[in-house]
Amino acid sequence: MSVRRELHTPSRTIMTPGPVEADPRVLRVMGTPVVGQFDPAFTNIMNETMAMLRELFQTENRWAYPIDGTSRAGIEAVLASVIEPGDSVLIPIYGRFGLLLTEIAERYGAKVLTMECEWGKVFDPEDIIQEIQQARPKIVAMVHGETSTGRIHPLREIGEACQAYDALFIVDAVATVGGCEIKVDDWKIDAAIGGTQKCLSVPSGMAPITYNDRVADIIAKRKKVERGIATQADSTRLSGNRPIISNYFDLSQLEDYWSERRLNHHTEATSMLYALREGVRLVLEEGLEERFERHRVHEQALQTGIKGMGLELFGDESCKMPVVTCVQIPEGIDGESVRNMLLTQFGIEIASSFGPLAGKIWRIGTMGYSCRKENVLFVLAGLEAVLLRHGAAIEAGKALQEVLHFYEETETKAVL
Repeated sequence: MSVRRELHTPSRTIMTPGPVEADPRVLRVMGTPVVGQFDPAFTNIMNETMAMLRELFQTENRWAYPIDGTSRAGIEAVLASVIEPGDSVLIPIYGRFGLLLTEIAERYGAKVLTMECEWGKVFDPEDIIQEIQQARPKIVAMVHGETSTGRIHPLREIGEACQAYDALFIVDAVATVGGCEIKVDDWKIDAAIGGTQKCLSVPSGMAPITYNDRVADIIAKRKKVERGIATQADSTRLSGNRPIISNYFDLSQLEDYWSERRLNHHTEATSMLYALREGVRLVLEEGLEERFERHRVHEQALQTGIKGMGLELFGDESCKMPVVTCVQIPEGIDGESVRNMLLTQFGIEIASSFGPLAGKIWRIGTMGYSCRKENVLFVLAGLEAVLLRHGAAIEAGKALQEVLHFYEETETKAVL
């Protein structure tokens, strides 16, 4: 019989758009004792997490809780619970994850209307508003921060238009929540989906969501009561609407689980909920505005170094994500070879991209716990060394000196 060795994973500096380095304080709470999902100690943790998620999403919504599963599970749970076959859904696509929204909506029988713009840019909100006026969709679904292109889309005007024309506004905020401003109530977002493995610095495995009464009303009309647990109150709520197809992603059942009723739906991922609670607690402890500013500062430092090497940034800078920087791969340089050497020689991971951008850009994330000065300096030093090794025409040392000067100035201003 062979003996398996204890697991040992390599130490990495993860500078991708996700997953990012988990905060050590998050990993620590994941090792605390598991308790039963109906233990009052645990249901209190559930309540605390819901309250903190409302603060994170900047909402007064009653419903704010996580879906057990990766970020895509949260997206699918929301879309599965509001889309009925034949519903019209407008999806403005400006990167890979808009295409994902389209695929999921089509799988649930939606009639999807798409708009597309060049990758590296975003839409003029007026163009989307005009499409809403003409098409009158039931749902407008779009990505807030598109990590495949490093762009972030303005949402306020679109949310206002959705409300004016009675369309639900569903937003994929997976890559932005906890790192960039996301105001669910002020921007009139009906449902928002977040992710743990990006700016929250929690391992992948939960998807915090929130939605308002407009969404909750649709979910209530689609509620299918399971045999053996129905009450008279449940029976009176049934209507002619089609029941939600998925069982696991049925938000009407999850509401019963996360409400005071605590009706069993699944066995909660106990340790992951500990991790989510700690991750969100750390965001709120730092302060939302302070956290957003930290991400902006390190983004500026990274860009200073990239430009100092003579490299070019990809995309329209006016709509750049503050947590993802896209770099054009220099002509004649093998981008995958550079990434491989960074990983094997320095233990640094950066990302490539998808579709039309595959092999053309690198994507460097400055998210959550990975968004630190030592990480920015390390990735720039490693990238410079590897590019020189690959024969790129850059001046050694110049970029790092410029970034060190930037940090010295920034820290002096902060003290003053």
